[in-house]
Amino acid sequence: MSHDIIIILDYGSQYTQLIARRVRESNVYCQIFSWRASAAEVMALNPKGFILSGGPNSVYDDGAPDLPGYVLESGRPVLGICYGMQLLAHWLGGRVAPGQRREYGPATLQVDAAGNPLFREWEQEPAGGATHTPMANRQQVWMSHGDKVEALPPGFRPLAHTENSPFAAAANPERGYYAVQFHPEVVHTPQGRQILSGFVHQVGGCAADWTPVNFIEEEVARLREQIGDGRVILGLSGGVDSAVAATLIHRAVGQQLTCIFVDHGLLRQGEALEVIHTFEQEQGMKLVAVNAVEEMLEALEGVTEPEIKRKIIGEKFVRLFEREARKLGQIEFLAQGTIYPDVIESATRDKPEAQTIKTHHNVGGLPADMQFRLVEPLRLLFKDEVRRIGLALGLPDSLIWRQPFPGPGLAIRCLGTVTWERLERLRAADAIFLEELRQAGLLREGTQQAFAVLLPVKSVGVMGDGRTYQEVVALRAVTTEDFMTADWARLPYDLLARTGRRIVNEVEGVNRVVYDITSKPPGTIEWE
Repeated sequence: MSHDIIIILDYGSQYTQLIARRVRESNVYCQIFSWRASAAEVMALNPKGFILSGGPNSVYDDGAPDLPGYVLESGRPVLGICYGMQLLAHWLGGRVAPGQRREYGPATLQVDAAGNPLFREWEQEPAGGATHTPMANRQQVWMSHGDKVEALPPGFRPLAHTENSPFAAAANPERGYYAVQFHPEVVHTPQGRQILSGFVHQVGGCAADWTPVNFIEEEVARLREQIGDGRVILGLSGGVDSAVAATLIHRAVGQQLTCIFVDHGLLRQGEALEVIHTFEQEQGMKLVAVNAVEEMLEALEGVTEPEIKRKIIGEKFVRLFEREARKLGQIEFLAQGTIYPDVIESATRDKPEAQTIKTHHNVGGLPADMQFRLVEPLRLLFKDEVRRIGLALGLPDSLIWRQPFPGPGLAIRCLGTVTWERLERLRAADAIFLEELRQAGLLREGTQQAFAVLLPVKSVGVMGDGRTYQEVVALRAVTTEDFMTADWARLPYDLLARTGRRIVNEVEGVNRVVYDITSKPPGTIEWE
């Protein structure tokens, strides 16, 4: 089955992936390309329309990213966002100039053409139920620009304005050209989803057929065609990506898939047993479980520098995986849980406009002389889509909603030396924190990532009538939309108090608990 597709041209915005996610949430398939991509590569997909992302440049900068000729020549609908609006206006004969006052942050948008497709789904009724008031067409949007459109191109008409931007939205409906100065893709534009939905459905005419059920059916058929009678190996990490990839491949080719699970001793409490139970017993997969705890701890002995930890763990994991794979005989395919953000980052790594795209922790790497052919069933999916696919495949909630976990595991949350004793201490503290969040209903909805960190310092305490000198645990919980920026979670005081009390009382060797209130930036989510 072929899908209608929207092409998003990336001009270096930190929000480009959010645009794609919002389009996918409208059940429309889309792909991201650099604005430098060739016409042949893009037009081969026969897109129904284009979205031009924002970006840090001015259209008048030397070497500023340009509008590819094929976009307008195609005759397809176009939506320009922020820099994309300015670029579209500049190309079509409008005038762009530096604003007298830059506009960063929330702004109030006054819609002047509510019947336009972009705003047709816009909720016009204000809170409280009153209608036909002067406030009915006013909503918050998120601005982030210096330049602005001062004169519209011929054929364009204004759709909305803010105090600082007379043309905050504009369109030439006859040609299918639409533009907004604000960012509809971010959560700070509460009705931005409706704007993108209006463009892809009403302007672009896209069918809403990008759904988990459709994806599973199509991907299973594609995997069967790709793999044929070959054999596949996949390294299960315990994370959602490799789990969903394994389940899809197993549905397609059954026992031709062998999963290898390396227990390196760096997982959270109970995860190793859960992985083995879920995939070997519940899913009926062929699973090779390798206990490599002693080997990994021996390799990490005395190492404290986080980057060296990462390199050791990555190298050791790859070698262990290779060793087990050789025992299986002839293997034609290697499967991975690669997801779309990894593909985007890889495709644009050497392009200057991609410098703000977030990179991801990955364990190890693929050797240049690898003999396997790759199978990557999730390479066109975002994380939230992977979770929806996993639920549709019947995987347990405990696995699907497992929070992000770094490739090197607890080794980079156990600051300083990594020993079995310290790992067990960290595992116990982390389990208590996650249990308290789960019971409070904050593990899935209230936080996007939460964990404990064992610090390489000791503090003096008093327990009973005696002096203690023991280790410190830091608790970290963040809220985030895209993991490129994050804010510390404002957890209830009683939850923090209960968690700290339990850790000190139940985890031997810990006498102090602290809570991390650092946002990203300036900090990172992980401590190492």
